[in-house]
Amino acid sequence: MDILFFSAQPYDIHYFNQGNQQGAHRFRFLEAQLNEDNAALIKDEAVICVFVNDKVNATVINELQQKGVRLIALRCAGFNNVDLKAAAAAGIKVVRVPAYSPHAVAEHAVALLLALNRKIYKSYNRVRDGNFTLSGLEGFDLFGKTIGVVGTGNIGAVFCRIMLGFGCKVYAHDIYENEELVELGVKYVSLDTIFAQSDVISLHCPLMESTRHMINANSIASMKMGVVLINTSRGGLIDTASVVAALKNSHIGALGIDVYEQEEHLFFQNFSGSIIQDDVLSRLTTFPNVLVTAHQGFFTKEALTQIAEVTLSNIRSFEKEGVLLNEVK
Repeated sequence: MDILFFSAQPYDIHYFNQGNQQGAHRFRFLEAQLNEDNAALIKDEAVICVFVNDKVNATVINELQQKGVRLIALRCAGFNNVDLKAAAAAGIKVVRVPAYSPHAVAEHAVALLLALNRKIYKSYNRVRDGNFTLSGLEGFDLFGKTIGVVGTGNIGAVFCRIMLGFGCKVYAHDIYENEELVELGVKYVSLDTIFAQSDVISLHCPLMESTRHMINANSIASMKMGVVLINTSRGGLIDTASVVAALKNSHIGALGIDVYEQEEHLFFQNFSGSIIQDDVLSRLTTFPNVLVTAHQGFFTKEALTQIAEVTLSNIRSFEKEGVLLNEVK
């Protein structure tokens, strides 16, 4: 089956070719993101494979239908960038990778938390400059702190277990309670309780209308002074302007994000020789207590291998059996 990849990076090419060693599929890789302007790049491929920042709205889906595309294969867990109603109306199926390596993203969230708390990035730069002083590098013990986890799917559940291992009190909020986590000591509480009582809040929920900008001026006002906020899920969960204001008045003590609301215009591209036009992100990166990584939480060998394997398995099932694995409806 012919498959066209949008937003293809060198690692995508490597891992998907590795998973296609028997040559069951014919691949064409494009570095460009899929959007309304370049859907015309599709030739006769029946399947397109897209990533988190590809825009698959109703206009694009209409173009896909005209091109004869039958399947949209997401090589990620999130699907908020796809108009599912338009896809269903066009008779185009959508599949995703619901879980690749939840440990990869959860561990990255922990890495952001530890680096922010213990000022690892600051001390690294100091030592490189021959400065071995400790002033300004003070952190706090995670042991005994209250960690609020919003969303306890695969990734959130792993994050909870890691925090329990640090000796933290873990509060969680989700529509569905994970009984295994409860047995381990996680306490499910309201979102208001998460906001009011947590020393650290980590977001692991999907982006939907009900969760968009769940971190806003009102919710921040109910949080502890100096709260640490971590987001490795979706950028739209945070109203960035409100977070900037809270950083300026020290209500938020530290921010670690691997996602950003306007990341589709920036992430996975090299702007090192240019002036970034996004004033909000540029402002964020000036704060000494903010760490921004460019959606790299998933970026491990294990996760990339799993993403390729599950995506190709989804496509094989669609092609040979007509049965859709991991369909998004």
